[in-house]
Amino acid sequence: MFTEVLVGLVIGGLIFFLAQRSKKQVLKTEDGWWGIGIPPDGEEDATIRPFKVTTSEEELEDLYRRIDQTRPVTSLEDSQFHYGFNSQCLQKVVSYWRNDFNWRRQVDKLNQYPHFKTKIEGIDIHYLHVKPKNVPEGTTAIPIIMVHGWPGSFYEFYGLIPLLTEPSAPDHLVFEVVCPSIPGYGYSEAPHKKGFNSVCAARVFHKLMKRLGFHQFYAHGGDWGWLITTNMAQLDPKSVKGLHVNFAPPSKPSLPIVLSVILGRYFPKLFGFSDMDVEHLFPCMEKLVVESFKESGYMHIQATKPDTVGRGLNDSPVGLAAYILEKFSTWTCHDFRNLEDGGLTRKFSLDDLLTNVMIYWTSGCIVSSMRFYKENLGKGLNQPHSKLPVYIPTGFACFPNELMYTPKLWVKQKYRKLLTFTPMARGGHFAAMEEPQSMAEDIQKFTKIVRGHLLF
Repeated sequence: MFTEVLVGLVIGGLIFFLAQRSKKQVLKTEDGWWGIGIPPDGEEDATIRPFKVTTSEEELEDLYRRIDQTRPVTSLEDSQFHYGFNSQCLQKVVSYWRNDFNWRRQVDKLNQYPHFKTKIEGIDIHYLHVKPKNVPEGTTAIPIIMVHGWPGSFYEFYGLIPLLTEPSAPDHLVFEVVCPSIPGYGYSEAPHKKGFNSVCAARVFHKLMKRLGFHQFYAHGGDWGWLITTNMAQLDPKSVKGLHVNFAPPSKPSLPIVLSVILGRYFPKLFGFSDMDVEHLFPCMEKLVVESFKESGYMHIQATKPDTVGRGLNDSPVGLAAYILEKFSTWTCHDFRNLEDGGLTRKFSLDDLLTNVMIYWTSGCIVSSMRFYKENLGKGLNQPHSKLPVYIPTGFACFPNELMYTPKLWVKQKYRKLLTFTPMARGGHFAAMEEPQSMAEDIQKFTKIVRGHLLF
């Protein structure tokens, strides 16, 4: 009898311990204040204010003057994009920007969707809020927050938004889209204090969604948006009904990941590797180490001394364009480094590329956007959120030319409830902008599965 009681107590204690441990798998955070000075007494102003992107003759004259005064540099012979943005190509881009690009027309395009600002934790948060025009009778629109990264902006989603809010097929779900600018990016105010990282952004965006009346919603992100929306799921898993991402580099090398790197080329089926996985992972020294080294120089600068290089970019529109657009070349496809024009217009139009650059230029946000790297990487990679798995329903869109290719096995190490993993036929790092139709279809598929899953 005593033994049975003892065994019962041990089992009960173990169950209690595991239950308590499971409950602790939630990311902890505290409210912050990122405005100038100390927080004012009383409650924060929660007013939501309409916002419009504007321009002026003075703004354009200043831009043109700076472009006209740039000092061209000659590229090395036969260097293509291997040394960075090819100067001959840059001169053509700058000539188009100076003589043909119509910023006023693009401002009208930016304003086709409703923009707003609201103050959260002391800073103004800019966001789009796009409601569907037609919602089928008996249904409601599904709220989704979509978060961009660097060196992108909310504009990355302009091709995706109508596919979600105005779907063409009768069996498609209808979404209500909230698309914020990360603080320090675009038209969101930059934090005035040190320490604003992805967890802080996640907390701010949770507050934004609740302020808009959404206590449960879906989330989508790529680049920094992947980490911010992942942190949102870790902070309040009951609010995020489903998480869809297209970027998910491993936060730490688990044993399955290490073994798959060592043995996956020889025993791919053992790790569930497809032909596509093997092609993009091996030989790993070349694909994972050398390629990462070639494309990560910017990260070391921005994670250590962002303000130094940022001042130069903030003063030179041509320097800013070269710095940003180089990423839209090589991060879209590594092979574009071998082309004289960097393949820029193979996937994007110059109007769209320069619109994104102009959001950085006119808002003067390049320095504050780069600081986000120092805030997230300056304290090392072993932060609390990196250790916590994600247990909410997750979907992953696997684009073959992503900056860091991530097979299903690796994604599952972090996202324990991975419901969909979709190998895409084409596309790179800026997938929402490059392949909006494929992205919309995958978000549709994932959300339908989550909704069906939650019914049972």
